[in-house]
Formats: sequence, C-alpha cells, structure tokens
Amino acid sequence: MIQKIGDIVLIQLSELDSNIYLIGNTVIDSGTGFNFTRLYSLLKSLNLSFDSIQQVINTHCHFDHIGGNGYFLNAKIAIHSEDAKVLETADPELSMAGYFDGKLKPRKPDILLEDGQKLKIGKHQFQVIHTPGHTPGSICLFDPEKSILISGDTVFADGVGRTDIPGGDQEKLYFSIQKLIGLKPKVLLPGHGKPVLKDAYKVLQALEEERDSI
Repeated sequence: MIQKIGDIVLIQLSELDSNIYLIGNTVIDSGTGFNFTRLYSLLKSLNLSFDSIQQVINTHCHFDHIGGNGYFLNAKIAIHSEDAKVLETADPELSMAGYFDGKLKPRKPDILLEDGQKLKIGKHQFQVIHTPGHTPGSICLFDPEKSILISGDTVFADGVGRTDIPGGDQEKLYFSIQKLIGLKPKVLLPGHGKPVLKDAYKVLQALEEERDSI
C-alpha cells in the first residue's frame, strides 16, 4: 500500500515490515527485505528503482527496519552511532533477526547519526532526535518547520516501542517520550501502523499520562 502525506510517501508491505518512508531519493527504514518483488513494483510505480535511492536512514537496528538495506546498492546507510555496531556485526540477537527468521549480512554504516544533527532531505530540514529506550541508538527525525515527527518504534499512534527485548530500557524510553512531547509535533509518522495527521502531540501527552503502559 502507498499513502502520500504531502511529499512524503508511506509504503506498507506487510505486518512484519516496518513502515517505509520515501522522501525524494531517501528511504527511511527499509523493512525486512522479505518482499523484494512488491517493493520493486511499488518503487517502479513512483518512477524510482532500488538503484536510484541515494540514502537509507535507519531509525534503529531491528531487522524489520534494516533487513532491506542491501537492496539499495547505491545508497549510503545512516544509523545512530549507538546502534551502528549491530549493523557491522549483524548480531542476530540485538538485531532481532532470529525473531523474524531472517539473516543479515554485516554492513558498516556510511553515516553515523548523533543527537541534534541536521539532515536536508528533499524539501525538509530534519533534526535527529536521539530517543533511546526501544534500542540504545533509536532515533526520531523532526522537521520543526512542518511539525512532522518520524518516530521509528519509539512511539506509535496507539502505544510505544517494546523494552522487554535485548537493548531495551523502560526508563530511558519514558524520558525519550518526554523529549518528544516538548517538540509538540502536529504530524506523527510511526515505524508501524497508521500515521497521525493532526494534533499528534496529544497522542504523546496521553502516552505520558499512561506511564504504566511504557
């Protein structure tokens, strides 16, 4: 399925795959890699190809978000420095590859992201927000001008990322969500499920109030 949110394209392949966001020639999260043919067809319908993608940004190191990285042969891979080692070693536990019955090839990232870093992607000026909790190197991307938050698995429309997994930290996730509340985003583009297209900050406030769910 394809959904256009302004100039951002949301691609949803299956329940296992992360949401894939496409902005120009940049992909944000690449899914499991299990659905090559479907992704190829959807890119073609947008007059794109795997080879035309110049950059893949991973919001964190889990297999359902990084498994498709290898299809983008011409792309530079970007991930937060604290999750980079998982890509480099293809660690099956920390990447959750075993959970998905998937396999990763070791890949050294080309770009190490840090909190506060600014990224020009298409017409957007995103800021990297380090949001540990789901993984040590989880990030969100925030466009302050358009008030858009791409949240990975830190928060969803109806919940938060798991912390009962290797690398998870419940307390850090709580403080990460507090950080996101301060941004007051209008639009939330999560790593799974439906986007929130208005008053997204209210979703974050509700999650903070229900701290027991984190």
